[in-house]
Amino acid sequence: MTKKIISVLTATRAEYGLLKPIIKKLQSVAAFDVRVVVTGAHLSAEFGLTYKEIELDGIKIDEKLEILSGLDTPAATSKAMGLAMISFADYFEKLRPDMLVVLGDRYETLAVCCVAMNQRIPIAHLYGGETTQGAVDEAIRHAITKLSYLHFTSTEEYRCRVIQLGEEPDRVFCVGAIGVENIRTESYMSKSELESELDFKLDKPYAMVTFHPVTLEENKALEQIEALLAAIKKQKNMKFIFTKANADENGLLINRLIEHFVEENDNAVLFPSLGVTKYISALKHCTMVIGNSSSGLIEAPSFGIPTINIGDRQKGRLQASSVIDCDPTEPEIRRAISLALSDEIRSLAKNTVNPYGDGNTSSKIIDVIRDYLTNDKIQMMKKFFDCREG
Repeated sequence: MTKKIISVLTATRAEYGLLKPIIKKLQSVAAFDVRVVVTGAHLSAEFGLTYKEIELDGIKIDEKLEILSGLDTPAATSKAMGLAMISFADYFEKLRPDMLVVLGDRYETLAVCCVAMNQRIPIAHLYGGETTQGAVDEAIRHAITKLSYLHFTSTEEYRCRVIQLGEEPDRVFCVGAIGVENIRTESYMSKSELESELDFKLDKPYAMVTFHPVTLEENKALEQIEALLAAIKKQKNMKFIFTKANADENGLLINRLIEHFVEENDNAVLFPSLGVTKYISALKHCTMVIGNSSSGLIEAPSFGIPTINIGDRQKGRLQASSVIDCDPTEPEIRRAISLALSDEIRSLAKNTVNPYGDGNTSSKIIDVIRDYLTNDKIQMMKKFFDCREG
């Protein structure tokens, strides 16, 4: 029997960390020929050449397609999307995959999905239906949903939203969040092992900090990152582990300011990427998460630690009771840090319920993909599901 070719796209460190268990389990299915294609920030020295993490995990990369110019302007984003479409048109024409698996809501992913649509390649998408009102990702995510054939959502509410967009209910599956699965299945490093790996003493309470550009708030990146750094500078009895911002508009500006901050403050350190094991180990031992990354809403609650969610980037996402929302100003961030250190909030966080599933996600996804591909159930002519009639 001819194997079904499944192409898996990855463009960033965070998205690869979530795709990793899916890739591994797809590779274990004898009927599948899995091809991992790498692009975007993975291939950028600025963002740590994180494709090397994929290779260290023993996953073969089928193709590396460079699309970034080194700039972070709106025009540069559009040009990267254009180059992605050109490069992936040739790649898919040569490979002719039976399915494309994508995760998330980034501009690179949208460009690649447009190519797959034109070349009649069915798309399996994680995670549609979510909302992030402060970022352009909101529109991109919904656009990818309409281009996709199979849908895997992290909650039932998000599944309903994908159906509301006109996708037929029998192609939309609530499977939970891969981030929760990673927490349950990955091996953790001890605190001393983590210190050795990071070359950074964790002899005080410490926070994990990731702050991405809020792409729908023009000219706010400088003001917001300066407010965050000013608030952190006042915390003399804490330490801080920063990870770099995404390869989005103003991401380079944010990273430059953090680099300067850690040079002047010996209680802070910055990494382009930590990889899955070091990252979740750092979460396990930390006191709180600070920033505007989805990880603070999805993974952090499973560790029973508070999250300070700054600004509007994640506005609209479901969140646990351990999440503290605050405005992107120095006084509000300082207030939120004090609150996160309080006995009341720390006790609340320890008993919070994570709304993002039970940690058995990747197996559910593989079962659906196997069913559709091996039983030839894919019909590319999709019917629009009208909720008023359903």
